[in-house]
Amino acid sequence: MTQLKRSEFQAKIQEGQFGSESQVYLFFGERFLCKEAADSLQDTLLRQQPGAVHTIDGDREDPGQTLARLMSFSLLPGRQIYRIADSRIFHSKTVVAEIWTKAVQAFQAGRPGPASRHLQAMIQAADLKIDGPSPLSEIPPQEWKKVFAFDKPADSLTWADNLLGELPEIPAGNTANLADRYIEAFDKGLPGGNILVLTAETVDKRQRLFTHIKKKGTIIDCSVASGASAAAQNEQKAVLQEMMDKTLAQFGRRIDPPAADLFLERVGFHPVAVVTEIEKMAHFVGDRPVITRNDVELMIARNREDALYELTDAFSKRQVARTLVILSRLLEQGFHSLAILATMRNFLKKQLIFRSLQLRPSPVWRRGMNAKEFQNRYLPDLKAQGEWSELLQGHPYALFMSFSKASDYSCSGLKRWMIMLLDAEFRLKGSPVPPHLVLEELFLAMLQGSPKFSR
Repeated sequence: MTQLKRSEFQAKIQEGQFGSESQVYLFFGERFLCKEAADSLQDTLLRQQPGAVHTIDGDREDPGQTLARLMSFSLLPGRQIYRIADSRIFHSKTVVAEIWTKAVQAFQAGRPGPASRHLQAMIQAADLKIDGPSPLSEIPPQEWKKVFAFDKPADSLTWADNLLGELPEIPAGNTANLADRYIEAFDKGLPGGNILVLTAETVDKRQRLFTHIKKKGTIIDCSVASGASAAAQNEQKAVLQEMMDKTLAQFGRRIDPPAADLFLERVGFHPVAVVTEIEKMAHFVGDRPVITRNDVELMIARNREDALYELTDAFSKRQVARTLVILSRLLEQGFHSLAILATMRNFLKKQLIFRSLQLRPSPVWRRGMNAKEFQNRYLPDLKAQGEWSELLQGHPYALFMSFSKASDYSCSGLKRWMIMLLDAEFRLKGSPVPPHLVLEELFLAMLQGSPKFSR
C-alpha cells in the first residue's frame, strides 16, 4: 500500500487521518523512534475499536508460532493486535555486517545490553549454532567470511564471546521458508480484526517479505541519517530536539537555549536517553518552570565518548591518580569493564600505527614539528602514500595532536601495553577477581614503566 517517513506518519496520526488501512504494519529504523511510533498506532487503532494487544519479544520469538496465532480467529472480543518488538524476520546475510557494526559501537560506548542484542541478531541472521565458550574468536577467517559475508575483524573478539556466553540459548534464525509462509498468509488474508505490528532496527529492503509488505501493508521509516555530515547532524539534532520538547511539554517546563545546547551535546544521539534525562531534569527543578545551564551542568554527566576520552587523556599524560579516579567513575556509571579495555586497545593501536608511520624514512617526521608544517607538508605526503586513509581523516589539528602524542612512545612499549591488555581480558573472562581490581592493577602496571623516547 505505502511507505511513509516517520514525520509523514506523525502528521497523519495528529490530523486523525490514519485509520485501519492495513492489517500489517512495519516500523524500521532507530529503536526508540520505532517504539514510540508503534505506540501511537496502537493507541489510534484501539480508540477506533477496543480490543487486546499481544506483545511478543522478537529476541525470543518463534516466528512460525506467531504466524499460527495471527492466522487463527481469536475468542477474545474486538481487535487483536499482535505486536512484535525487535523482529528479526527481515534479517539476512546482507545486513550482518551492519548489525556487527552496531554491536561494536554499542559495546565501545559502554552499553553491553544493546551490544548483546545485536550480537544475538547477527548469530540468528547467519543461522550460526553457538557451540563452546569462544564461538566467535575460534572461527577461522575464511570460515568467518563464508558465514557472515564480511572479513573477520583483526581485533580481539573476547568481549563478544563473553557477551554471548551470558545469553540463554539463542533460537534458530533461518527465516527463508518463513518469509514465503508469511507472504502466502498475507495474500490469503488475515482473519478480520487481527493486525500485525512489527518493529525492527535493521532490515534487508531487498527481501521479498519487505517488498510484499510495502505493496500490501504499511511501512514507516523511522531511520535517522548517521555520520558526521552537516545534513546528518542536523537531522539527528532535529529528532533529539523533538524528543526534548515533547517531554518538557508533558511536565509544563521549558529549557534555556544555552542549556538545551549543552544538554544535547552531553547526551549525544540517544533518543531514549534524551527522554529519560529530561524527565530527571524536570523532577530536579521542582516548581521552577525553566531548566538552566547550571541545572544541566549539575545533573547531566558528560557523554560516554567524552568520559572515555578523559580516560585516555589522563593515561597519555601519565596522571595516575586522575586515571584511577576516572576509571572508578566509569565503572560506577555502568561502563562494562571490557568496553573500557576496548577503548584502551583502540587508543593504543592508533598510537602504534602513528608511531610506526613516524619511523618511516619518508615522509620525515621531526620532533618539534609545528601544526602548520604538519598540515601543509607532512600530512599531505603521508596521505599520498594511500595507507591508513581511514585513520588520517578528521581535523588536521586533531591529527597533529595525536601524532605529537604518539611521538612520545616507543613501538616496543606500545606492544608491551597491548599484551598487558590481552592478559587483563583473560583475567576478566576467567578470574574470580572483581573487574575493578583487574583494571586498577592493569593501569598501575602500565603506568609504572615508561615506553617513551625509544624505538
